Amino acid sequence: MSGQFPPIEPYDSGMLDVGDQHRIYWECCGNPIGSPALFLHGGPGSGCSVGQRRFFDPNRFNAVLFDQRGSGRSRPLASDPDADLRANTTSHLIADIEALRELRGVDRWTILGLSWGCTLGLAYAQTYPNRVNALVLGFVTTTSHREVQWITEDIGRVFPQEWERFIDAIPGHLRHLRPVEAYARMLADPDPIVRDLAAREWCTWEDAHISLTPGHAPNPRYQDPELRLRFARLVTHYWQHAAFLDEDQLIRNAAKLNGVRGVLIHGRFDISGPLITAWRLSQRWTTCRLQILDDAGHGGGNRFVPTVIDALDELASF
Repeated sequence: MSGQFPPIEPYDSGMLDVGDQHRIYWECCGNPIGSPALFLHGGPGSGCSVGQRRFFDPNRFNAVLFDQRGSGRSRPLASDPDADLRANTTSHLIADIEALRELRGVDRWTILGLSWGCTLGLAYAQTYPNRVNALVLGFVTTTSHREVQWITEDIGRVFPQEWERFIDAIPGHLRHLRPVEAYARMLADPDPIVRDLAAREWCTWEDAHISLTPGHAPNPRYQDPELRLRFARLVTHYWQHAAFLDEDQLIRNAAKLNGVRGVLIHGRFDISGPLITAWRLSQRWTTCRLQILDDAGHGGGNRFVPTVIDALDELASF
């Protein structure tokens, strides 16, 4: 991603046992005595990448990145045939963040969350507002039933050909279910052929609805069978349960963050997650500001990365 800081290697890393047979991978980058920061990746299930370390000024921030349960270098992976997702919910992830905070001896940190990482960041901050210095949230989502219905059903009116392919992959005996529920069942099928087909079609649909981003190209990561299965299983698991939150919970409770500084960064072309969610959130969270990028979709845009970096710099200056 252009405009980021130079590549950097972690100065520390490890595996944290968080219970339920889960061990999460974490790493620390930048200045060990710098301002504490936390990165929350998207998906759910994407895992962290080396490029995401580069959002943080290595002289200014002591940044912690981790792979959420079931993803990346954490174990077990959600792609394992016998993976049990019952101990993989938003409340579990919030507890994992707290365990990481205690492990690293952090009092308060600045959180950067992208896409699903926004939902998780908001849920964590509303649970532990006294542990959050500031929030930078890009590609804003709250993973409500309304948002899930939009991205898996209603948006088919914008991409009818792609949506027809998405729906046609669902076998007849599952057609009575919501698409997200049907895909969740397919992705848990004992037949690996069924699982791989579902993962492939789910990720093809993911690529379709983010394609309005200028310069969009299909994401090469979906060529990896393990990643697409892991990603699709975790996305459908969280989406079919609306992130295990009450409807509009994160927007209704946004006033809990008043006093916590924040920047919401959202693209005008983000049809996957329409701007209305970020707007509604900004109306209730009075100490945040909403920055709308006219050239960005859900996959970013020319100004997205520098805007994130500028927001982190701004909030760390207080």
